[in-house]
Amino acid sequence: MIAAPSSGAGKTTVATGLMAALRSRGLEVSPHKVGPDYIDPGYHALAAGRPGRNLDAYMCGTERIAPLFLHGAAGADVAVVEGVMGLYDGAAGQGELASTAQVAKLLRAPVVLVVDASSQSRSVAALVHGFASWDPEVRIAGVILNRVASDRHEHLLREALEEGSGVPVLGAVRRAEQVATPSRHLGLIPAVERSAEALRAVSDMGELIAASVDLDAVLALARTAPPLAAQPWDPAAEVEPPTGPRPRIALAGGAAFSFSYAENAELLTAAGADVVTFDPLRDTELPAETAALVIGGGFPELYVGELSENAPLRAAIAELARSGAPVVAECAGLLYLGQELDGKPMCGVLDTTARMSGRLTLGYREAVALADSPLAATGTRVRGHEFHRTVTDPGAGDHPAWGWRTPTGPVTEGFTQGAVHASYLHLHWAGTPHTATRLVRAAAGGYEGSP
Repeated sequence: MIAAPSSGAGKTTVATGLMAALRSRGLEVSPHKVGPDYIDPGYHALAAGRPGRNLDAYMCGTERIAPLFLHGAAGADVAVVEGVMGLYDGAAGQGELASTAQVAKLLRAPVVLVVDASSQSRSVAALVHGFASWDPEVRIAGVILNRVASDRHEHLLREALEEGSGVPVLGAVRRAEQVATPSRHLGLIPAVERSAEALRAVSDMGELIAASVDLDAVLALARTAPPLAAQPWDPAAEVEPPTGPRPRIALAGGAAFSFSYAENAELLTAAGADVVTFDPLRDTELPAETAALVIGGGFPELYVGELSENAPLRAAIAELARSGAPVVAECAGLLYLGQELDGKPMCGVLDTTARMSGRLTLGYREAVALADSPLAATGTRVRGHEFHRTVTDPGAGDHPAWGWRTPTGPVTEGFTQGAVHASYLHLHWAGTPHTATRLVRAAAGGYEGSP
């Protein structure tokens, strides 16, 4: 487990570089990320050569963390898990839930603490000692010093840690601007958007970590993780057995819609669907025989011109929705189904317009379905996550998708309309596997629900 005292310490650089460096040694590396983040797993996938997977105890439940981990790590020699925020930071107001520390305990994983040493020397020992002693069940077994200025600086840091913390130093990483991953309004730029540049950045991270970290010591530490008693998560065991012909479900992908959990597609396949990915930036029509459509999150606001110019695909999506075929959209998908985004025509399925705003909406939500849809029956309770800087007007239709409570009162959000379900709320379907069964059956047999 790669953790840190706070966000911004360099976890992603160290974790991604470690994955790339270990893979360069010929090892099969399984990449994982704590929390709901979609972007870091994209870099992990480039580094490891296999899907980056999320471990989110809030959305999926603590009981599924070890099974999901074992499912993702099948066939690997070593697994690297990147934490979220600070080591002990989790869902707001809910103790350790969904924190890196909780996931480390559920996996019984040794923790490597990445410390930004750029503005300290001896104080690093007090910091590490505090984190190591806060929760005796969390085993902080090593430290990687990041943004070290010089040999002298490294000597002072190592000396202090040897004297005052008892936690071994596994490496010291110098400041290296060339491996920085550029950011924008929602964090790092997704790897899928950067193509060759992203590959080069991941390669640079791997070389930096290989030169700065004792990889043999890291591997020896990983071997101290005891076996897990859990059984690997099996998508086929989470859904009802498929019946009848396999409907084709189109899944939006590409640079504009890159936010998707790997388990969602696996559940759809297990429930009896043929899942086909298409790119709304390039494809002018939906895949042949599309019976249902899933449009996940991403950054349509950055590609609004190209999405708008692809009028044939927009018309095809509108026609699919009018036909009564199930259409499920999350966040970016919601914006794409509206009338306009930042003044540019979108698919026109929903009577709402969207625009960029200066306000970040971020956080976990415990929601209830307010209307029947191909995604959920009325009254279904789910746990999801919001993360956007856009707003829609209106924010909910006559038949809202979800409702939840906040300290200032109840909130209704999203749209259900015919067989369309569109909302800002992201779901990890491993936490709501009935979703996949419901959607596949709606795609196979048509959907006659309300409103």
